Amino acid sequence: MKCRHCGAELELSLIDLGSAPPSNAYLSAAGLREPEKWFPLRVLVCTVCFLVQTEDFAQAAELFDAEYAYFSGFSSTWLAHAERFVASMITRLGLDRHSQLIEVASNDGYLLQYVKAKGIPCLGIEPTASTAAAARGKGIEVIEEFFGASLGASLAARGRAADLLVANNVLAHVPDVNDFVHGFTQLLKPAGVASFEFPHLLRLIDENQFDTIYHEHFSYLSLTSVEHIFNAAGLSVFDVEELPTHGGSLRVLAQRTDAGQREATAAVGAMRAREVAAGLTGREYYADCQRRFEDLKDEFVAFLIRARAQGKRVAAYGAAAKGNTLLNFAGVRADLITLVADRNPAKQGKFMPGSRIPIVAEQTLREARPDYVVILPWNLRTEVTQQLAYIRSWGGSFVTAVPRLEVS
Repeated sequence: MKCRHCGAELELSLIDLGSAPPSNAYLSAAGLREPEKWFPLRVLVCTVCFLVQTEDFAQAAELFDAEYAYFSGFSSTWLAHAERFVASMITRLGLDRHSQLIEVASNDGYLLQYVKAKGIPCLGIEPTASTAAAARGKGIEVIEEFFGASLGASLAARGRAADLLVANNVLAHVPDVNDFVHGFTQLLKPAGVASFEFPHLLRLIDENQFDTIYHEHFSYLSLTSVEHIFNAAGLSVFDVEELPTHGGSLRVLAQRTDAGQREATAAVGAMRAREVAAGLTGREYYADCQRRFEDLKDEFVAFLIRARAQGKRVAAYGAAAKGNTLLNFAGVRADLITLVADRNPAKQGKFMPGSRIPIVAEQTLREARPDYVVILPWNLRTEVTQQLAYIRSWGGSFVTAVPRLEVS
């Protein structure tokens, strides 16, 4: 396989997680009687541009279909994050009713609803019909297509060039990352700004966040690799910020190289130096990931087996994609975790892909009174423990498996 950005041969492995179905391919009751499609899940490192990437097996259309069940708006933590971002960028860029804000991968309108409320013209680009419909229900204009250079150029030609282009947690999701980023160069106004947020590779490796690896994530990103990609597409990074979201993310602000006049902040140079100092541009940095991730998986499985031997009841909360990576890598089934509760009605009544554990409404969790609740979206631990605080009333405990096994 060749690097999806620079074309170099890939031969350095980060991790091999065996195989798994797509992490958002939730099963219906009828689907339990049918075979599931599983794909190998192996991640490789480009030693030229240091883009970390999945081996190509699954196609985007198979992962982001009409029944896509991930809706951003069900997390109060994420909604608050989006609202703060909108307020800060309005102030920083002086956005008003004469501006144009476009979000690529706008999902259910979780962010654009705050833009619309401020009276700023906005547009969402979202390929999944389920989430696009939810955004339209909030009065948001949505183009239901995959984004790339062709769509970016077409929108710009129609007078829809953007003062601010937003791409939250989508850069990792695109198979043709070069075409995708070229689209931003096409769609930005000369003085426009593009904002990208993505989980930081440094945090993934240093904190054993292997469950953020799944087929929908074609790439695992650092500032180093992103600058390679952006520079080739005619974008330059002028600011970077660390965020607590998704277990540790970067927000990168970029401008057109041919027209942007913003000076790079000191944070950009500091993050470049930090990644080099950590060893991200050397082979040794990736050498022991397989062993460390397997040790963490084994510890989690041992905990579940002990709990069952002691007659304890274990449930989980949050039918998250990262949870499916964990469950399938660990080989966990409904004999060890009996149910997964989730607030999203689109997932309730379905079953986790691979493990086939039933997904239920939160009320069912309350009625089941489990001894342990495994928080699968561990990055939302604070939010979830507050939401489910009532499990303490019967002596229940919370469990997270990543970035380390914790019972509290």
